[in-house]
Amino acid sequence: MVETGDHQHHPPATASAAAPPMVVPPSLAVSRGPTWTPAEQLHQLQYCIHSNPSWHESVLLAFQHYIVMLGTTVLIANTLVPQMGGDNGDKARVIQTLLFMSGINTLLQTLIGTRLPTVMGVSFAYILPVLSIIRDYNDGQFASEKQRFRHTIRTVQGSLIIASFVNIILGYGQAWGNLIRIFTPIIVVPVVSLVGLGLFIRGFPLLANCVEIGLPMLILLIVSQQYLRHLLPRAHAALERYALLLCMGLIWAFAAILTVAGAYNNVSAVTKQNCRTDRAFLMSTAPWIKIPYPFQWGTPIFRASHVFGMFGAAIVAAAESSGTFFAASRLAGATAPPAHVVSRSVGLQGIGMLLEGIFGSIVGNTASVENVGLLGLTRIGSRRVVQISTGFMIFFSIFGKFGAFFASIPLPIFAAIYCVLLGIVAAVGISFIQFSNTNSMRNIYVLGVSLFLGLSIAQYFVSNTTREGYGPVRTSGGWFNDILNTIFGSAPMVAIIVATILDNTLEARHAIEERGIPWWKPFQHRKGDMRNEEFYSMPLRIDEYLPTRFL
Repeated sequence: MVETGDHQHHPPATASAAAPPMVVPPSLAVSRGPTWTPAEQLHQLQYCIHSNPSWHESVLLAFQHYIVMLGTTVLIANTLVPQMGGDNGDKARVIQTLLFMSGINTLLQTLIGTRLPTVMGVSFAYILPVLSIIRDYNDGQFASEKQRFRHTIRTVQGSLIIASFVNIILGYGQAWGNLIRIFTPIIVVPVVSLVGLGLFIRGFPLLANCVEIGLPMLILLIVSQQYLRHLLPRAHAALERYALLLCMGLIWAFAAILTVAGAYNNVSAVTKQNCRTDRAFLMSTAPWIKIPYPFQWGTPIFRASHVFGMFGAAIVAAAESSGTFFAASRLAGATAPPAHVVSRSVGLQGIGMLLEGIFGSIVGNTASVENVGLLGLTRIGSRRVVQISTGFMIFFSIFGKFGAFFASIPLPIFAAIYCVLLGIVAAVGISFIQFSNTNSMRNIYVLGVSLFLGLSIAQYFVSNTTREGYGPVRTSGGWFNDILNTIFGSAPMVAIIVATILDNTLEARHAIEERGIPWWKPFQHRKGDMRNEEFYSMPLRIDEYLPTRFL
């Protein structure tokens, strides 16, 4: 047999010499500088959730929390009480009631709610439903304005009492917890960020109502708290923790000097209201001692149309509180709150709303965003400090003259403080993005659309709402209008809707790692992470005697 061709036997092509290994180019980021690994807890806090400053420091820090939450309380009362027909005496009593209930609700929330250091203050989400009630009683059917005020606030009481069961059922029925379980870091970022950014109207726009007081307060706070403490090493700790009180005292004194000197004698009424220190009229009308008590304005009035309108506000308040709780967990050195903890806190928020209806508040409660920002400003996330602050709230709500003294601080001073505190909360929300893939175009799309629509849709509804409370949705059903205008006028609520839909429908199953679910999932179950019990368990083993669904 004749051999033709090549005598060499070549191996199959697939078995040829192995292909050279892929050479991964070095990371330019690493070569140009350090990269920062994700951190579940902030490491620059001086005191975390269950570590406490000394008692004298705790009292000063607690008083600072009281001062910060006072601004929003006074602003709500100034907005609603005159439209309800109330005079300055009524305004003083309403502020006392709001402070008293904030103290009670904050104490309950820090003991058996989330157990995070969050102050439970008043919520702007209830303004539209309350304005709707005011409109219905603004047709001259009452003999006096005092009678109209009492009738209006009794109707608000009845609406709050019934609407409180929305949060109680959502929270203790675990429906809200089931929603939180499908959250991811991609959803938490816009929700928490817009909790701060969505309140921008309470920042510089309110400051600009008296720029000669508000702007110096803003500049002085930033300079003293961030720069001066480095120039004065001995005063470093004091300036970092108490600069807010120091700056407020100086600017308040400056405003008083301008008032006495006659700088605001020949200006508009609006300027006088915002700049003068003697235009609150609270000191002269507030009682020396007055303890808020149940049904102090009379028997609540229940009207179905107003009750349904209040339902939307209750849901929005729950959404805003949830975002605030996630921000508080970061700034208190705790891990992200588990779903069942957020759910029970919403249920407790409903109980707090029920108590507010019984005691005669004009709005419901929500977690105070500005007080969470104060945790970041002072770097002290101690639970005990916030619990001590409830003593100031309750004390100044009973001894009205003393509380009225601090409530007379011009609102532009508070607005300057909010410019810093709300910005800190917005930035904390952005920090949650580190637990997901920030280079994923899918994640970038979800984040961008959620942030923009959350802010843009809410701003459209707010800017197209009249002073009387008529929003863009104007159908024949007033209660239906109130629900939609309230829900879509809240930036965090819109962000929850948009981000939850997008993140759970766009390639959700194929992007589990990119969405940060492996990091997020352990915190959403009772025993998923051993630290859950450390931060969020009930005190005094009370959880051993309660059904699991209520924890």
